[in-house]
Amino acid sequence: MGQPLGRLKRREDFLRVAAARKKRVANGFVLQACASPDNSDDLRVGFTASRKVGGAVDRNRTKRRLRVAAARVLPELGKPGTDYVLIGRRDTATMPFATLESDLRRAVAKISEVRPKQK
Repeated sequence: MGQPLGRLKRREDFLRVAAARKKRVANGFVLQACASPDNSDDLRVGFTASRKVGGAVDRNRTKRRLRVAAARVLPELGKPGTDYVLIGRRDTATMPFATLESDLRRAVAKISEVRPKQK
């Protein structure tokens, strides 16, 4: 594995990542990303789940599963100097973990691609 992941905890960090409008949607989560403002090579990640996911038990389980998946995937596939936000969805708590992890691998690879500018 790589270095441990830093955490996003302040609301302004979550809003900054969302404002970058760089995201990938999967069945179990939404992945957002943007460059870190302090130009460091650290990977930082934040987790959130709204009440649409369910009660407190469901939201906590959703975030716990996302934390484990991120700890496995981001150190090897994440781009240094990037902040990521994982937003849990209703299916996150019940879908097979292997599917969740493979979806996250695919989403991180896609979001890290450099796309040419459109005319």
